[in-house]
Amino acid sequence: MTDATPAATEVDEHGSESVDLAGFVRRNPTVTLGSILLLAILLVAVFAPLLASGDPQALNPIQRLRPPSAEHWFGTDMYGRDVFTRTIHGSRISLVVGSLVALISVGFGLVIGLVAGYLRVVDGIVMRVMDGLMAIPDILLAIALMALFRASVTNVVIAVTVPQVPRVVRLVRAVVLTIRERPYIEAAQSIGTRFRRILTKHLLPNTIAPLIVQATYTGAAAVLTEAGLSFLGAGTPPNIPSWGNMMAEGRTYFQVAVWILLFPGMFLAITVLAVNLLGDGLRDALDPRLRRRL
Repeated sequence: MTDATPAATEVDEHGSESVDLAGFVRRNPTVTLGSILLLAILLVAVFAPLLASGDPQALNPIQRLRPPSAEHWFGTDMYGRDVFTRTIHGSRISLVVGSLVALISVGFGLVIGLVAGYLRVVDGIVMRVMDGLMAIPDILLAIALMALFRASVTNVVIAVTVPQVPRVVRLVRAVVLTIRERPYIEAAQSIGTRFRRILTKHLLPNTIAPLIVQATYTGAAAVLTEAGLSFLGAGTPPNIPSWGNMMAEGRTYFQVAVWILLFPGMFLAITVLAVNLLGDGLRDALDPRLRRRL
């Protein structure tokens, strides 16, 4: 009897874990689907040297404009470069840019939004600057910033981050404005709680859930903006394989070699779809008003 009890407990624990996982998947199908797609893209980027061991910049003019085959799964481009190799390695640029932009913009936007939302004197000045930045379309502002610097991945990250910060600032400010007049905030002020402690202990925790959702949308927008910059010739250098550069090169040969444009475009669409699905699912899961569980 004593030997059967631990085993039964272990079975119950494993059974409850599997039931919880199945219940989470059933309640959050968009999170599950988005996570699976995004994880697949991440694995492709991480193991790019193993999946496509060739040099993405290797030229082979004899093999130029070859259609997809067993030798070249995605065909070759106008210089004889393997499109599959370039597409797989190009995922690294897009994911690095999207991740860095999301992290940096959320970090700066969180700090600025907390201060602007809590201090009325700072609010008016900061939000007018943010409104001015948001009045300029993202791609135009990024192009203008790239025109001031040389083409590089670092400068692309900076140029894409600047238009995204105001959106995070407005989100955080809106959350702070809804809670700064609540009794527990006034009580903390009345007992002389320091400004930094009020921000970190009372205001910051309320912004975490919406910030997580906003970070996913920011990452998706960054991937699209980076591809747009590269497509217009204002992004990463042409020698670096990125989905935007590949589509820009393939548009000239669209009628004779559609695969040059098709495959990087498909990977770009799947990546953005995965991030948006994850963001939509997280929004529904983290927003208490949208929960249907008791």
